[in-house]
Amino acid sequence: MSQRRFLTIVTTISAALTFTSSFVSAQTAQTNRTPVVVELFTSEGCSSCPPADALLGKLDKLQPVSGVQIIVLGEHVDYWEDGGWHDRFSSHQFTDRQNGYDSHFHSPNGIYTPQMVIDGSAQFLGSDPSKAVQAITSAAQTPKTMLTITNVAVDGHRVSASVSAPPSAAKGDLYAALVDATDSTDVKGGENKSRHLDHAGVVRVMQRVGSLKDLEKGPHAFSLTAPSGDPTENIRLVVFAQRGDGGPIIGAVSMPIAATPTPVASTQ
Repeated sequence: MSQRRFLTIVTTISAALTFTSSFVSAQTAQTNRTPVVVELFTSEGCSSCPPADALLGKLDKLQPVSGVQIIVLGEHVDYWEDGGWHDRFSSHQFTDRQNGYDSHFHSPNGIYTPQMVIDGSAQFLGSDPSKAVQAITSAAQTPKTMLTITNVAVDGHRVSASVSAPPSAAKGDLYAALVDATDSTDVKGGENKSRHLDHAGVVRVMQRVGSLKDLEKGPHAFSLTAPSGDPTENIRLVVFAQRGDGGPIIGAVSMPIAATPTPVASTQ
């Protein structure tokens, strides 16, 4: 073998090993990130909401806080429905959820849009990027319950899975959500008339599926049904644990349901 060919082979192997090492390191870094849930209460009928929607999208795409996995949930409330535009993503369930937070935060002016809530523990105007990063960084310092999603199966628009966690004294309710990674709308009425709006992490279905106590016996199975018009390849499955009604979120995990159904875990 010539020296040139030998050097070429060595260089190729070295590059491959470097790539493999980088890939493994990236996967390890992703697995070891601390999950923080960012909820945005928003509406297509609110002219102040597009900047907050854009911020939510940037937090999701850029993941700007080192060591943190930001899990975004865009929850469209229904109290803007009389403003001249019907938000197809709106639900009274999200208005109720926002009211639940208000009973904890005691906002002087009540509920509003756009409102951003970080891990159920901090709230502020949803278009403020500096407060968002500060609150996410702070929330990541709180110890979390490690949740793992397994046994994911999709049958039409029905998504089933199991969630598990290590033995723990933590108490809380388990919620599961089906989330559109991205959505967009050409608004034809109301305060945002003639605007093209882009959304991130749009929650289409959210429901309580059990409690952390249910996990003491092993993986807890549940199922959700996605809206009939949603393509499943764009949907994420998010599971989180939350104390009380509108209390702190103490653990979360997210995965795209179109991915190979291998276990996905959050960090502790």
